Amino acid sequence: MGAKAKKVTKEVIIAKFMDYVLEHEHLPKTVYKFCKVNAIEEADFYLYFGSIEALKKGVWNSFFENTINVIEKNADYQSYANRDKMLTFFYTFFEVLTLNRSYVLYIMERAESPLKNLAQLKDLRKNVKDYAKRLITEGNEQKTSKITKHNPHLFSEGAWLQALFLMNFWKSDDSAAFEKTDVAIEKSVNTIFDVFDNTPLENILDFGKFLYKEKFA
Repeated sequence: MGAKAKKVTKEVIIAKFMDYVLEHEHLPKTVYKFCKVNAIEEADFYLYFGSIEALKKGVWNSFFENTINVIEKNADYQSYANRDKMLTFFYTFFEVLTLNRSYVLYIMERAESPLKNLAQLKDLRKNVKDYAKRLITEGNEQKTSKITKHNPHLFSEGAWLQALFLMNFWKSDDSAAFEKTDVAIEKSVNTIFDVFDNTPLENILDFGKFLYKEKFA
């Protein structure tokens, strides 16, 4: 008797799901249909996802998880200041999105509600906010003055709104290697840290001018 076939992995299911969506130009209507087309046992599917809706969320979670995995392989990351850690996070996150741009654009362009209201981004929102909270909490523990400490809840909400803004910006970016998105990341991260550090508002004004120029020029 031959060896038992290896069960399909979560990563394989996610990859096949994105391929299915792009090839058929619609979401699979049922788990049965998706599994049948891809020769996946339903029991194996349910080891990782309880429904197609859960799988849709799982795709975005995988983008976040891949981002964190890449970041943590950087030996210098832990020694970075919070500002540089956040820059690294967003640069890496959008590199991951770019590798999956066709799928991400499909979802964004066919969304029935604004990006911030998409149910499939619920877990991603929590992950991004939790990441930002950890970042600021760790930074606060190193500060002795309450005046210079940041509000983790407020900062995490700002980080999520920033992610949504950058995703919308990236969606319309037609520059080579998405260079404009890289500039937007740098300016937006520096701006949000400047706000929290109570530094002069020149950077905020500069950021606003940049957005206006890129959006309406």
